[in-house]
Amino acid sequence: MVRARRPADTRRMDTLRGASLVGATLTTGLMAGLFFAYTCSVMPALKGADDRTFVDAMQRVNVAIVNGWFLLAFLGAAVLGVLAAFLHLGRAGFGWVLAGAVLYLAAIAVTAAVNIPLNNALDAAGDPAAITDLAAVRTRFETTWVPWNLVRTLTSTAGFACLAWALRV
Repeated sequence: MVRARRPADTRRMDTLRGASLVGATLTTGLMAGLFFAYTCSVMPALKGADDRTFVDAMQRVNVAIVNGWFLLAFLGAAVLGVLAAFLHLGRAGFGWVLAGAVLYLAAIAVTAAVNIPLNNALDAAGDPAAITDLAAVRTRFETTWVPWNLVRTLTSTAGFACLAWALRV
């Protein structure tokens, strides 16, 4: 049995569709893993640290994390997720792709609305050696940042699962 050849444009579109979904899945998974690492290791480890160590460590992390690799995954997951959803319109798995993109965008919304402003406020508090009430600075940050990071962990992980399932479909 001889198969009919598909037009080159169709093959290119299939390749773009598949590549965008694989890229969205990979980058969303990387971000879910990053948020998960904070949820299950970084923040529990810092919970036992004194206030000065906590504030100093988180200020350093806030500076170090803004780098090309992080931004590539953080923004790439959003762009690739939306692109993959657009390219899968009317196709099998569209609902899973859309759900994955929306869930990851929810994680970005939480990051923008809660975590980044808290990071900025912590950085604006200044040098931990000069902060007069480290306990208050830490409490304002930690009591809100930690539960909202769990929200980011759950939404991005659910998004990753949806995208992974879309690859299966």
